[in-house]
Amino acid sequence: MSESETKQPLRLKERLENICREMVEKGILFSEATEHFERCFISEVLRRNNGNLIRTAAKLGIHRNTLSKKVNHHKVSKK
Repeated sequence: MSESETKQPLRLKERLENICREMVEKGILFSEATEHFERCFISEVLRRNNGNLIRTAAKLGIHRNTLSKKVNHHKVSKK
């Protein structure tokens, strides 16, 4: 086995910390980072729920009206 095959994949927390370091080094503002994360997170949960806002809101732990506002704000596709 090669060295890369024997390395354990980074744990999620370590991967997230690395992403945060990289974003700070590149000068990305906190507001930009949180906007992008929220858009990405909502898009993924919405995709996994086949665009169903009620199920997606429940999975996210937010009210469906709040989710609708965020979907519109971020221009997230419901499909």
